[in-house]
Amino acid sequence: MSSQPAQPRGAPQAMSFRPMCEADLDEVAQIEARNYQFPWTRRNFADSLDAGHSGWVARGGTTMMGYAILLRVLDEAHLLNITIDWPSRGAGRGRALLAQVCKLARDGGARQLFLEVRPSNRVAQILYHSVGFQNVGRRRGYYPALDGREDAIVMVLAL
Repeated sequence: MSSQPAQPRGAPQAMSFRPMCEADLDEVAQIEARNYQFPWTRRNFADSLDAGHSGWVARGGTTMMGYAILLRVLDEAHLLNITIDWPSRGAGRGRALLAQVCKLARDGGARQLFLEVRPSNRVAQILYHSVGFQNVGRRRGYYPALDGREDAIVMVLAL
């Protein structure tokens, strides 16, 4: 018999956040490949860390639930990648990871946080708008797509 109290059905597992390190990259790349048709490679993540970008992982116990890569330059930040793994979605974890990223950007001196999102990714757009991101532009042909290229919606959040 377990000495831990049972979580109510559907209760989200708590997440912890810590800086991403080299030892995380295989798992990060596996999650990325599971979640996207055109994933970043392990090398893309390694290059981001090598360039000094801020990488973060979200864990629930021993399970990696997600990650984010943040670029900070002067008083702006750019969210390059944010992902919650499919099995961990739907319990507010994406919102929690995004809140952590916003806090890190703000604490690092950023006054604005930018990101790009696919027009076809309505779930992400709804999340971003719900926390205050505004559409500010469009990058034509930014993302690879099965039928060629897909635009990116550029969004910004005042921090």
